[in-house]
Amino acid sequence: MRTNRELDVSYGLTAVAVCFDDRTALGGVDFAVPEGRVSAVVGGDGAGKSTLLHCLAGTVQHARGEVRRPAKDVLGFMPSQSGTWANLTVDENISFVSSAYGLGGSALRRRREELLERADLGSARNRLAGDLSGGMRHKLGFIMAILHEPELLLLDEPSTGVDPVSRVELWRMIAETAANGTAVALSTTYLDEAERSSSILSARQGVAVASGTVADVIDQVGGTITARTAPTTTPARGGATRPSTSGIHPGTSGVREGTPPRPRRGRVPTGSRGCRDRTDAGSARGRTVSTAAPDVPALGYVDSVTQQFGDHVAVDRVSLSSFHAAR
Repeated sequence: MRTNRELDVSYGLTAVAVCFDDRTALGGVDFAVPEGRVSAVVGGDGAGKSTLLHCLAGTVQHARGEVRRPAKDVLGFMPSQSGTWANLTVDENISFVSSAYGLGGSALRRRREELLERADLGSARNRLAGDLSGGMRHKLGFIMAILHEPELLLLDEPSTGVDPVSRVELWRMIAETAANGTAVALSTTYLDEAERSSSILSARQGVAVASGTVADVIDQVGGTITARTAPTTTPARGGATRPSTSGIHPGTSGVREGTPPRPRRGRVPTGSRGCRDRTDAGSARGRTVSTAAPDVPALGYVDSVTQQFGDHVAVDRVSLSSFHAAR
């Protein structure tokens, strides 16, 4: 944590306009990013979110207005595609970025181990970034962006397309980074993520629609917000309700989960390259079965399948069935 700076320094934009030929990407936008806070810009495609962040980073020039940002060596940026190199391992990605910032020696070793532990990537350090899951790759991109402990961190849709578990872990690291004094600005299309931020800018086609705290933005939006409790029953035809029948797949004549029907035709491979069989002794080997017969309820299933990459277990004894919908 930086203790030699006050946490009231604010980066951001004031009345900034950005134009590409005859198209206005940002039209007089104000956006404050105070240190120790998370500030979010939210909007749909074409709202100007990425342009705003690139303007803050200095990679897009503005036509008018004021941009306040720190020196480039204390600025971190994570692009929307994670910013990792697919043909480098996790460790090699970190080493490559560290060389750009002049980091090395014991300081780099300590920082590397700290961030790999925080991101739960220690066991994947020798894997190629291209072989990581989407969530793991985004976490790697995040720790690369904060490796040099920047004063301003810019994140372009950091959790888009990320699984729910990795999304929670990403937000934990974002919150920890802001708590340590970093000014964090991020773009998102998710309203629930915007609600976690200290301040929000809602944009549409490069123009601010609403801004302020979550409460301020809600007050600026017309309409009524209502809350409803999800029903515990399943709607039936005619508007009536019937109890939920968990465990029964609709349209499969009462076939229960865990007991896939025998397919009319299919294939049962005896093994797969790169897989290590870890089923218990005496049980059937992990297998996959598929069928193309349209009148068979089960499209296919996997039974006790394990997939392993080196020491990393990607799938451990998983069984899954897929079924035709009722016609």
